[in-house]
Amino acid sequence: MRFSSLQSARSDEAITKAGGPVSVVIAEDDVEVASTLHHHFSRGFKTVILFAPEELEYDEAGLEDVIRVDFPTLAVGATPDIVNGIVPALPEKTWFFYGYNAEYLFYPFSETRTIGEMLAFHAEERRFSMLTYVVDVYAGDLAAADNAVSLKDAHLDRSGYYALARNGEDGPKDRQLDFYGGLRWRFEEHIDEVRRRIDRISLVRTKKGLRFLDDHTWSEDELNTFSCPWHHNLTAAVVSFRTAKALRSNPGSRFDISTFRWHNSVPFEWKSQQLLDLGLMEPGQWF
Repeated sequence: MRFSSLQSARSDEAITKAGGPVSVVIAEDDVEVASTLHHHFSRGFKTVILFAPEELEYDEAGLEDVIRVDFPTLAVGATPDIVNGIVPALPEKTWFFYGYNAEYLFYPFSETRTIGEMLAFHAEERRFSMLTYVVDVYAGDLAAADNAVSLKDAHLDRSGYYALARNGEDGPKDRQLDFYGGLRWRFEEHIDEVRRRIDRISLVRTKKGLRFLDDHTWSEDELNTFSCPWHHNLTAAVVSFRTAKALRSNPGSRFDISTFRWHNSVPFEWKSQQLLDLGLMEPGQWF
């Protein structure tokens, strides 16, 4: 199913009666679009919606159930426009995820448990959003993978992550932190300050009046917290080639970086346990 605009998609039953959880993939280029969509179906998302430029092509084999919406995803403010356009159109109390092409969602025990099972447990703990860490991955050999994307030779940083208090009008916000690390930390001279955070509330349950803000937070402040007041909650990770792609394609950084590897690089095993062992996501009380 394909729609020529967000406006036409919003009023169609494919969206207004979509089964959840719903995954929205925003394709900024044609890199690993198909693998991203397959990954999200494999996690158990009932509805997968692809936003992509009209001219973008990808291998659609086995992806006949994807709902495609033509959209200029590289336009300024594209992500808030997409999220704020699609979230109110979905059935209320539907779990919703957003991410980009060449990004892959992992959560504790994701190899054996579906996204629906995980979110059902999360909701039982009265949590209606989930913090995800954007974990940068990158090709180990840039000579072999010029765009820094390689599923077979992916690496990540095993250390170098930290958090700072998130300040509000009356001081530090309760249970909210700004997280940093990965390529955005190591190559921060090439990254605008407002883009250096690696925390993202990628999973949220829809409700009336909810708005997505330009800084990738939500209008209801409790949804931006990493846990409830009484104990630690589940968190997840978005394994992402997006920063590596950007640093490799930008002429200002491309010729300053010969490799993304350093002494704390390790091969990514494409397993949730590795991310748990590195402290890049939290199982909470879910076993």
